[in-house]
Amino acid sequence: MEGQTPVAYVRSQRKSSNRDEFDGPHQLLNLPSPRSIAAKDQPFPVLPMSLSSEEQNDIFGRLNEVLSNCAFDFVARYQFPIPVEPEKRLVITPQDRDWTEWVYLLKRLATKRRIPARVLHDNQIKQLVTVLENSLDAPCTASHQSRPLKDDRSVLQFISAGTQVARMLKDAAAMGHLDRLYSQTANCIQDRRWTGLPI
Repeated sequence: MEGQTPVAYVRSQRKSSNRDEFDGPHQLLNLPSPRSIAAKDQPFPVLPMSLSSEEQNDIFGRLNEVLSNCAFDFVARYQFPIPVEPEKRLVITPQDRDWTEWVYLLKRLATKRRIPARVLHDNQIKQLVTVLENSLDAPCTASHQSRPLKDDRSVLQFISAGTQVARMLKDAAAMGHLDRLYSQTANCIQDRRWTGLPI
């Protein structure tokens, strides 16, 4: 198959109410070589995990606390509405919602055009939902005691994603907290790799 021209297919142009762009003219790429497929199907390289479960719980707990405070202050400062839900208590402190719930609220406010671009860093209203979602993969609540260990890069990535949230919400104090958390975590990881100390 190598070296061949990709094949294009043309189907009838009849309109259909449930048709999408893949039902119309399209092409298929040539199959990769068997050697390339075999290389991709090898076992994944082992990513280093230098932090213990307790250390990761502490890091994600601190991340959740800083981001929840950041969201609480942002919503309070600009008096954005929080829907009252019968199964949830009223929000009095940042901890009355976990970070997942704050993200959901902020995303709803953004998609309903309740958040004006001027209150965000560089007026980045179009990027707000993406930035919030990037911070969401981190387990956020104390109930997640049995979560699997994350590799070092993922831990640092979640802290970095949280820093971007704080930056977008224009919270310098939260950015400072998360920048220090990132540096402390990165230094700990680096020390473990250099010394080879057990976890």
